[in-house]
Amino acid sequence: MKNHSGHDMTSHSGHSGHSGNGGARPGGLSVSEDGYTLELDSTILPAGVRTVTFRVTGPDGRPVTGFTPEHGKELHLIAVRRDTTGFQHVHPVRDESGTWSVELALEPGAWRLFADIHPTGHDGTMTLGIDVSVAGRYDPQPISEDTRTARIGEYTVTLDGELVPGEASDLTLTVSRNGHPVTDLQPYLAAYGHLVALRVGDLGYLHVHPDGEPGDGTTEPGPRITFMAVAPTGGTYRLYLDFQHDDVVRTAEFTVRTSGTTSRADAASPAAPEHTGHHGHHAHH
Repeated sequence: MKNHSGHDMTSHSGHSGHSGNGGARPGGLSVSEDGYTLELDSTILPAGVRTVTFRVTGPDGRPVTGFTPEHGKELHLIAVRRDTTGFQHVHPVRDESGTWSVELALEPGAWRLFADIHPTGHDGTMTLGIDVSVAGRYDPQPISEDTRTARIGEYTVTLDGELVPGEASDLTLTVSRNGHPVTDLQPYLAAYGHLVALRVGDLGYLHVHPDGEPGDGTTEPGPRITFMAVAPTGGTYRLYLDFQHDDVVRTAEFTVRTSGTTSRADAASPAAPEHTGHHGHHAHH
């Protein structure tokens, strides 16, 4: 996998990023890292379409107002219920004081919010996560079985490839519409597709990017989008693909169980090296 600068990448992890070998540490498992903390005005919310407000405070305790944009945005917010339903990827708006606001559609239950950021002056991107409780009758949904086909209206997306613990592997997603290959996907924040993977059980967050980019002379605008990803451990992962066609961003969802042995990844993951200079975030809506 390559980012928008053409550098090889394998996965998005919480502190800085990408690991060429072994299992990279997932991001989003901590509300605070390297002195940066995700603070919501309220972590208990009513159900419905709601405006959520929050801040990222820095090592000095003050709201951060300087961010290095990634894929054209200073901050990317992902919301998902802990049963992996309700996935949303949105772009909050920041005021001069450092308070962000965004609308989310929230069903009752336990939610996890992820903020992808690159504070100015920090050595890389990070993903912070926080729990939110949404009031109301909670009807948790079972995790779907291994699913390799997603249907979104007239569109069908198929997934080929395997997630292998501790090893880089290719995932290819093929987009069709009414049975015909889609060959004119639109660039969306410097890519033809964006993939987020969440580890079922703790929602450990992986952020991967496609191989190639629009305009590089070799990457075609569909029907296939290929990613390289590393599963940090064995287990089940939920995958969410964002793609744009006819000026609409759509999300295809999949469930993938890792294949192969987990011993190498389990041994490598706790000591996975940290790297700096991670690039690339995506966005939705």
